[in-house]
Amino acid sequence: MNQIQPSPKALDLARQVLRIEGDAVLALARRIDDTFLAALSLILNCHGRVIVSGMGKSGHIGRKIASTLSSTGTPAYFVHPAEASHGDLGMITSADVLIALSNSGESAELLNILPSIKRQGAKLIAMTGNPHSSLARDADVHLDAGVAQEACPLNLAPTASTTAALALGDALAVALLDARGFGAEDFARSHPGGSLGRQPLSRIRDVMRTGDAIPTVFPDTRVAEATREISRGGIGMTVVITPEREVLGVFTDGDLRRAIVNNLDLKALTVSDVMSGKPRLIGPGKLTVEAVEMMEKHKINQIPVVDENDRLIGALNMHDLFQAKAI
Repeated sequence: MNQIQPSPKALDLARQVLRIEGDAVLALARRIDDTFLAALSLILNCHGRVIVSGMGKSGHIGRKIASTLSSTGTPAYFVHPAEASHGDLGMITSADVLIALSNSGESAELLNILPSIKRQGAKLIAMTGNPHSSLARDADVHLDAGVAQEACPLNLAPTASTTAALALGDALAVALLDARGFGAEDFARSHPGGSLGRQPLSRIRDVMRTGDAIPTVFPDTRVAEATREISRGGIGMTVVITPEREVLGVFTDGDLRRAIVNNLDLKALTVSDVMSGKPRLIGPGKLTVEAVEMMEKHKINQIPVVDENDRLIGALNMHDLFQAKAI
């Protein structure tokens, strides 16, 4: 059986689709105005839930928008407009805000439920491609998601218009997230089953090395002995401490290499002669992602962990963070 081969113009067509959809989103960014702020205000002052509704491809986009809102601090759910007129309208209350998606703004299923929505007193945000449509006129706030053309060569299949609506929904979700002060820990609480949830909530105390697993030496320790302690610890450094466990510095593989390159007499030196003083430190209650950020910012691979009195209680390196899936 002969196999169907891609058209010679397939790559050019794919690039054209991406350009058209990208241009649609950029045009949306240039067109955004105070109506977006009005939509944010309606949602922020909503005492109920955000309900998202749409038919066909708009419905698929609406489901994703509702999901994104819910996972970023704005409780939301999707209601199918056809099901709404057969009983699901009971899910919508006067305290809710409805986001209705329709590129034409003339979706019969949505227009059929508008009178009931209005009678209940729920607020309506319409997201359409036609500001003169019935849905746009009846809305408390209209968000213009119109596009110049669809990416479909026939200019029929919803492509650029659905991309624009999805991007506008993401813009709403992120703006709401920021307005609510929604942080990494809040995000993790709504994602407990996956790695997205585990990573933000993982703390330094959960992954750090403690007790004898922390390589340590005193400042008068000979470099040769300190090097053996680095090897024993297996994290590429040893922490230089006082008898009270105050951190004076760290002696790393890099410090050893620099001493060798500079032809220093390693037998005559103590670790205080070659250590890196005033190292970066972190507390046990910090998030592992903060340790990653610190390491990347300062180009280091290991960090001593100290208590509230700046006494050494732990240590970790980049490999520990890999194992904790913080990277």
